[in-house]
Amino acid sequence: MKLADEFELDLVEISPNADPPVCKIMDYKKFVYEQKKREKVLKAKSTQVVIKEIRFGPQTDEHDYEFKRKNAEKFLKEGSKLKAFVFFKGRSIIYKDQGQILLLRLATDLEEFGKVEAMPVLEGKRMIMFIAPKKKK
Repeated sequence: MKLADEFELDLVEISPNADPPVCKIMDYKKFVYEQKKREKVLKAKSTQVVIKEIRFGPQTDEHDYEFKRKNAEKFLKEGSKLKAFVFFKGRSIIYKDQGQILLLRLATDLEEFGKVEAMPVLEGKRMIMFIAPKKKK
């Protein structure tokens, strides 16, 4: 403690459970400041994943499909992940093969913009598929 006072620094206890306890003489405010600065830089470098959704019905018309495909293309170009799903209402669940065909068609149409992360899976009344954007070179 005398050394810390002499150098006008702080005496910081590193591991109190050791025998004898381990301490370090440092400028604690400077240490905390640099640690926050490092965390801020790491946070700035990290990217947030945005998931955009596109909803289809099992009997989606051609024009509607093209419109939604163009939107999906735009989302993938922006760098967002895409969650495409077919929603089955009531008795339309009997058309699950049409829903799967629709999602696979979307996957082949968007092949140059993104790659399929998860193939179509039926979860309750929804058939869901994820498409991730391709990395830009």
